[in-house]
Amino acid sequence: LKWNYLPGIICVEGINGGHVHIDYNCVPSVIYTHPEVGWVGKSEEDLKKEGVAYKVGKFPFLANSRAKTNNDSEGFCKVLSDKTTDRILGTHIIGPSAGELINEAVLAQEYGASAEDVARVCHAHPTCAEALREANMMAYLGKTINF
Repeated sequence: LKWNYLPGIICVEGINGGHVHIDYNCVPSVIYTHPEVGWVGKSEEDLKKEGVAYKVGKFPFLANSRAKTNNDSEGFCKVLSDKTTDRILGTHIIGPSAGELINEAVLAQEYGASAEDVARVCHAHPTCAEALREANMMAYLGKTINF
């Protein structure tokens, strides 16, 4: 796990009397294999142990036009959201550009977005990021557009 310079910034802000905050649940992890793997937040196992009721939205890259065009369609995006509030609790991506795509999920989770929030945001077409949008749509609505 590489955090770049974030801890240094937090340290300097604290020394200067600023507000110091880091939500360790919103720190992304990436494994640079093929396919790439990226995740942030809770896993299903975590949520089960904690007794949290959740919804799952999953979308395969096999149904994503950009991944198919690039002949790199192995994997999926999975979003876990709170069953009652729809707030995103975790995102897991295995597939093309997972290390890049996870950043959208980190931003959404850091700011308390719901699966509906991400599902309603217009994504460029054709992009692999649309698979993440579709996974959020599945978590929110229980269905997707392209699968």
